[in-house]
This record gives sequence, C-alpha cells and structure tokens, in this order.
Amino acid sequence: MRDLTTSNIERQNVLNNRFAISKIQQSLDIEGILFEGEYWLTKKMVADFYEVEERTIERYLENYAEELCHNGYVLCKGKRLKELKLEFAHVINVGSKTTQLGLFNFRAFLNIGMLLTESERAKQIRSVILDLVISTINEKTGGGTKYINRRDVNYIPAAITEENYRKNLTSAISQCVIGHVTYKYSLITDYIYKAIFKENAKEYREILKLDSKDNVRHTLYAEVLLVISSFENGVGAAIREQYKARKKRLTVEEVKCIIDELAEHPMQKPYLNDARTKMASRDYSFRDAYHGNIANYLRAVTPEEFERLIGDQSIDFDHILAENKDVLKRLKQAEDE
Repeated sequence: MRDLTTSNIERQNVLNNRFAISKIQQSLDIEGILFEGEYWLTKKMVADFYEVEERTIERYLENYAEELCHNGYVLCKGKRLKELKLEFAHVINVGSKTTQLGLFNFRAFLNIGMLLTESERAKQIRSVILDLVISTINEKTGGGTKYINRRDVNYIPAAITEENYRKNLTSAISQCVIGHVTYKYSLITDYIYKAIFKENAKEYREILKLDSKDNVRHTLYAEVLLVISSFENGVGAAIREQYKARKKRLTVEEVKCIIDELAEHPMQKPYLNDARTKMASRDYSFRDAYHGNIANYLRAVTPEEFERLIGDQSIDFDHILAENKDVLKRLKQAEDE
C-alpha cells in the first residue's frame, strides 16, 4: 500500500482529484462551519477529530506550511475574521482580542490527515482515502485504465498523426536500411522508444502488464505520440538524406546514431521532458505503473489532467470512434496526401 505520510506526490494526487475528494467528503462525517459558501474547521476542530493535541497540529503547520496553504489552509483576519466571529462565535470559541484564526477547508483537513503519524484515526482515514481514489478512477474509466490515454480529446488526432509519420519512417527503412526484413523495424522502433522514454517495447509491456497482443502505441498518451511522430519523421528524413548522399543503404546501428543525435538536440529537450513527465506521472497515478528509468520526472497529476482523463473534458473513445468513422477516415486520408 502506498504511504501517504511520506510522499508529497501521493498526497497531491489525491488532493488534485476533485472526483475522489467529493466521494471522500461524502463518506466522512465531518462537522464544520459553513462560511462564505465553503465548510471550514478550526485548529481545535481538526485536533479533536484526529484525537491529537492542538500543539501537534501546530507542529505540522510549521513543518508543512507551504503544502497546507497550497491545499486550502488560510489565516482568517481583519474584516473576514470579524464576520466569522459575529456568525460563529458560539462555535469557534475565540476571544475578542484574537486578530487571526487558522482555518482548514476540506482539502487542507485531508492534507493534514495524510501527514499525521501520531493519530490512529488519521491512519484509518488514509486507508479509506486510498480505497476511494482507486474506486473513483475505476468508476470513471469503466473498470480499467489500460486505455485511459484514449479518453483525452487530443488522443485521436495524435494517433492519426503518428500513424502517418510512421509510414514515412517504415518506407525509409524498407528502401534505405539493410537488415532482417522484419527485425530491423522493431529494433529501430525500440531505439526510438529508448530515446524518448528510456524503455524498449518489452520493458514498457512489463511495466504496464500488457498482453503480447496489445499494441504499445495504443496505450500511449497524446503528448508521447506527438514526440514519437517527430522522431519518426525526422529519422525517416535523415535516413533518406544519408542514403542519397552515400549511394548505399544504412545499417541499423547507423540509424541508431541518427536517433541518439536527435535525442540530444536542444530543440527536442522540452518535448522529451514533457513526454517523460506525462508518462511517468500519469501512469503512476492512474495505472499504478512505475517507470523507474524516468522516475526523476515523476510529479503529481494536475487538476487539469484529471479533468482531461476522467472528468467532463474526457471522452468515450469507443463511442466517438463508432460515431465518427467516416470523418476519421477522411481525416486520415487528408494526412496521407
């Protein structure tokens, strides 16, 4: 089981997922004060709920101030505090001379619960949180995340673009590269994968637990497909240029040199970094898949990414495909021309 107490990425993946937050809020019986359209808890309320002393909460506020403020902890002061006192003086129980009051919204309340190691109740809630996060993602994706990448509205055009640029590459390999009629394609494809996300097809399959019949590219995110398209188009063009200049076919190892040079080009760095970050982070959050070779690119999935892949901005790929077969066919043909 993942340890929320030690990983900021794990905690933020929960707190950035508004769908899971909503389910967690429904499942927990939390009494707060409804102020300015949002439920808030004071430091004492939080301490009482988690059955710890207030000074324990204060210590976590000192040690994790930036994280907790990012996730909704605020200091209420001035006119806002005055209005809060007028409405909830009987609940918050603060003196008239109090000039500021710390307040936790529900996300900040959960945040500190994911940090508290002294609280048995917080430990129980962490277990509930992890279960609800998993069930929420499964519910949104219909029970599986192998093809969650297809829920991104950008996936279909990216997949069509990649397929067409791949034809440029395979054509160049066929005409200008010596080697086994079948193996040379898979070897060069693996070199491109290695350059982009530092895994070959076999390694990627093992990490995602794919079947042998599953097409690797059908599980890749739109951003990764676009970088692959860039490599396939660039490598195909370079193969043809070298073949034309030398008047003889290239070896597979010479093609690998082309790929390695392209991977080191400064122009590619921002796109490679983005693709690696998206793959490492999304697969870790949605697919429970850990890419060790690009682990240093791992970060929390953003709220916008949750919206794109399981929220209102996501699409039912199979439904879209069935309804737009003719349009997609024409789009693909237009790309070919």
